[in-house]
Amino acid sequence: MATNDPSPTPPASGAPGSHGVPGSHGAPGSHGEPGTRSTPGVRQRVTGAGRTVGRGGRAGIRAVGTTGRAAGRRFRTFASADGAADTGLARLTELHAVNVAADAALTVSLAGTVFALPTDEARSRVALFLVLTMAPFVLLAPLIGPLLDRFRHGRRWALGTTLATRAFLAWVLASAVVEDSAWLFPAALGCLVASRSYAVARAAAVPRLLPDGITLVTANARLNIAGLVGMALGGGLAGALSRIGPDWSLRLAFAVYVAATVLAIRLPARVDSTTGEVDVDGIPVARAPLPTLESGPRRLRALPPLVRYTLWVTCGARVLSGFLTLFLAFLMREHPIPGWSGPLVLALVAGAAGAGNALGSVIGNRKRTPPPERMATAIALLALSAVIATSILYSVWALVLLGLATGLFGQLAKLCLDALIQREIADDVRARVFSWSETILQGFWVLGGAVGIAIPLRPGLGFGLVAAVVLLLGAVAVRSRRIGSDR
Repeated sequence: MATNDPSPTPPASGAPGSHGVPGSHGAPGSHGEPGTRSTPGVRQRVTGAGRTVGRGGRAGIRAVGTTGRAAGRRFRTFASADGAADTGLARLTELHAVNVAADAALTVSLAGTVFALPTDEARSRVALFLVLTMAPFVLLAPLIGPLLDRFRHGRRWALGTTLATRAFLAWVLASAVVEDSAWLFPAALGCLVASRSYAVARAAAVPRLLPDGITLVTANARLNIAGLVGMALGGGLAGALSRIGPDWSLRLAFAVYVAATVLAIRLPARVDSTTGEVDVDGIPVARAPLPTLESGPRRLRALPPLVRYTLWVTCGARVLSGFLTLFLAFLMREHPIPGWSGPLVLALVAGAAGAGNALGSVIGNRKRTPPPERMATAIALLALSAVIATSILYSVWALVLLGLATGLFGQLAKLCLDALIQREIADDVRARVFSWSETILQGFWVLGGAVGIAIPLRPGLGFGLVAAVVLLLGAVAVRSRRIGSDR
């Protein structure tokens, strides 16, 4: 209280007339009274505010926990519907959601490095990017597919191995991305190879877990919907952690991959045996044992007619997707639509394509769906109409509708193709057929992208040309089906 005394040296304690001593004893009228009297009140107010914040924080945590538990119960109900809990499909659905969550975290972490699409670079650099996207498939078709078929009675461990491999590589990437290590690209490439291997093994296992009450298209769509949930959760958490640093989101991916590895190993034993595998709709299907040493064209001819037909239709969807991705990126950069920002148009089209993808999963998830080949044909005609309309009536809203149709076409056609391979192809060669189909589809996506960066940036010419390519692939599909039916 000496600061309130005008004298340079305060009087001794208890001296008469002291300015400081009465204040120190809390006497009325002291200059120090407000400071000493208000301290308990301030402390009480701070303590009360802290308690209020604490109660609010606990209430918020309880609300988040309650919401999370409710969402978890709804997801488990969705995954277990129609007898999926009894056959083990529910467990595979949960595993796929966790797998996609980890993949989303990995992609968010590397979005600005390895996985970045260099549309702001020269066309030659983009062409190199397209070639590099085929790198994982160089191993997928000739090596991984036959290997998975050879060890199909240990498919749980095969799935677990692909997840454990990605967990290890995600941990390696967490250091490589900070240190700008030379291991960044090889580790990312290894993750892509393991991811495609998981997709093949998972698709080949679905018929062994199929309940009697749903079709293969519905089962595949259910897995895709679970993947969308996992993508939202994994991408959101990784996006928050990546603000601290990309290594943090990669460590999140590591932890989620480890959890997915445990879920894979705990899948039901029927994944590793033919027990419980059923034909679609109870109809016996003559599955085709394919030759293993044939060249590419002869492999295609060995496929059942419906599989070959739907594969060509789905190739049209991939050509359209690759073309729209790259052609529109360069078109909006160099010739934006008057009155519209190029990035805004790209965002609208990308959002519409994502919505179409999700809508395709919802449509496929219906308990009863049309035959896969009919559904693929119908959506192909719809997408072709959208491309032709865009080439004639070029505008922002035509592009948005085209994006919606492209996403819907790609998702539903792939669901139908997977269902037909699962239904028509023998179990001992199913994984390699999936690996062939994935490689072919990626090749046509690259073809569409190559067309998009090679032709002049004129909307009428570009969309008219890709419509002709999609129509040509449809004609090839019809011809291949007719030849197969004649045989």
